[in-house]
Amino acid sequence: MATASWPPTPRSPRPQAPSVERAKGPSGLDKVVLREARGFSAEVHLYGGQVTSWKNDRGDELLFVSSKATFKPPKAIRGGIPICFPQFGTHGILEKHGFARNRFWAIDDNPPPFPTSTAAKAFVDLILKTSEEDLKIWPHSFEFRLRVALGPGGDLALTSRIRNTNTDGRPFSFTFAYHTYFSVSDISEVRIEGLETLDYIDCLRGKERSTEQGDAIVFESEVDKIYLDAPVKIAIIDHEKKRTFVLRKDGLPDAACILLPV
Repeated sequence: MATASWPPTPRSPRPQAPSVERAKGPSGLDKVVLREARGFSAEVHLYGGQVTSWKNDRGDELLFVSSKATFKPPKAIRGGIPICFPQFGTHGILEKHGFARNRFWAIDDNPPPFPTSTAAKAFVDLILKTSEEDLKIWPHSFEFRLRVALGPGGDLALTSRIRNTNTDGRPFSFTFAYHTYFSVSDISEVRIEGLETLDYIDCLRGKERSTEQGDAIVFESEVDKIYLDAPVKIAIIDHEKKRTFVLRKDGLPDAACILLPV
């Protein structure tokens, strides 16, 4: 789950209930628009099951989508929150970040019960199932259910559940990530707290393993690191925009920190 904080602004009248609507995005792709009662919003494209917008009650965009994003399958959407499955990065035999971000997901009209309440939340449930095309490159049958929820305070929460549907009961292993692109100011004004003293894998140095030495993560050049056994709470502090993103996770042990040309 991600939250963002910023200086308060005067409130104007807003709708009194959250809403969910179907719409068309760039290039005619189907998307779902979530709106919270105080004015926060999020957009989820069915292509990739991908969140492509998250705005606060001022209308400020909190996610980054590249100007080079084409919104034309089979290319992945460049930005937002891509779903990396069944492989993160190059940690396997598949194409980088797997194939889930290059597939059309369906709206799940009959999801199994979730442990969290959706009261006062705008949310959508999506599902991705194995196709014959997928079986040719990754011979395992699965169901991937994704809930995207926008809370009453603007919190954005993604919950994933992956089920093995192999008819012969064969187990499979996978790697997975929410590859989130946050919108920030000049990178020299940004710091990340919560990853200090952790071991990390440096993907720009041949996956060399090292230990973080700084009091916080700051950026002076390109970075592509996977921090191991990361805490459940991480903060991204943008001093120029006076904005803080707070990330909370459950069930995902590591955290990736990436600053590369887009």
